[in-house]
Amino acid sequence: MSRNRRGIIIDWGGVLTSPLPETIAAWLEQERIDRAAYREVMRTWVHAAYHEGARSPVHALERGEVDPAEFERMLAARLRLVDGGPVPAEGLIARMFAGFEPVEEMYAALRAARSQGIRTCLLSNSWGNVYPRERFAETFDGVVISGEVGMRKPEPEIFHYALELVGLEAEECVFVDDVERNVAAAVDLGMTGIVHRDPAETRAQLEEACGISLASLL
Repeated sequence: MSRNRRGIIIDWGGVLTSPLPETIAAWLEQERIDRAAYREVMRTWVHAAYHEGARSPVHALERGEVDPAEFERMLAARLRLVDGGPVPAEGLIARMFAGFEPVEEMYAALRAARSQGIRTCLLSNSWGNVYPRERFAETFDGVVISGEVGMRKPEPEIFHYALELVGLEAEECVFVDDVERNVAAAVDLGMTGIVHRDPAETRAQLEEACGISLASLL
């Protein structure tokens, strides 16, 4: 990676929060939801959402084309409890992601990058989540949430929107996401891509890409 990147565009869920698989596993266990039923519906809906020409409720939710309450009803209808009973629809999304915890190391890295002249932008595919917006002013120069702009990753348009927001070209930016398909789309546009797996590893890659030090964080 070259050391001339001037911007960091970064995902939220699974990058700035605790990992999604762990969060979902805890929710399934707590509410006693049948794991096989959940895996089947997500396999179908998420697969369709990431293949060109396909449509799914996930695609519509992330683009703001379906109300989160309606999505909750659709998803609840496809799920069941381990005893065969129904899953309550109201508040389903909030319950699914209730276990998300902020990764302080990642927030600190972004603040440290900003202090060294790097522009930062959140780029998140929203499921109607409640975001920690009280953190945004000190962390980001721009915020792009899919359901609020009618676009979603990996569509090129949403990346261009984020780039315009921070006033940089694709070649000047690093994109960080835990979904490989989203990272590949950013790389296709000219960005440097980082597939997030571990905060320390991502921090090291950001240091290399941007030519900055993120050693002093918390």
